[in-house]
Amino acid sequence: MHSSVLEFMLARKSAPIQDMKEPAPSDDEIATLLKVATRVPDHGRLAPWRFILYRGDKRHEIGEALARLAVEREGSLPEARLDKERTRFSRAPLVIGVVSVPKESPTIPQWEMLLSGGMAAMNLMIAANAMGYGTNLITNWYSDDPEGRRILGLKPEERVIGFIHVGTVDTEAPERPRPDPASLLFEYAGPSEV
Repeated sequence: MHSSVLEFMLARKSAPIQDMKEPAPSDDEIATLLKVATRVPDHGRLAPWRFILYRGDKRHEIGEALARLAVEREGSLPEARLDKERTRFSRAPLVIGVVSVPKESPTIPQWEMLLSGGMAAMNLMIAANAMGYGTNLITNWYSDDPEGRRILGLKPEERVIGFIHVGTVDTEAPERPRPDPASLLFEYAGPSEV
């Protein structure tokens, strides 16, 4: 038994994005993160996901485009809200987009492919945490907006699994209430009542 792995998993938390700073993972570390991310159940070996790196000045360009899109969608906005949109991708030094890439399959449903992408995102976060980085996965309003997805580099048929913010965090991430696992566990007792 790898008790240190279990202890690590039991202590894993998402870090507040505003607490993330440089350094971000290096290119070699990112390559390792992606190797870990792709070691997930993938029925049919379809690799129904891909990853997009958002870093450097591109993060600010995205923020400006999202602020313009928010105004286009909602009308005039207060400066505080515009600032929030402008910094969506620049609060952390690195954001990794995990994208669902649907594949045609006569036997594998799309929901299985989406779940595989969710597992890839979680593996990536755990690997970054193991390297000592803080992570936080969000989606937000632009993930469900066709133009927002286009701005972020997705194709029309692709969907956002999550944007993983990654950076160095010097403070302990706060604990949050967790569900009681015992309340979520049920012994199979036969088919469900309709």
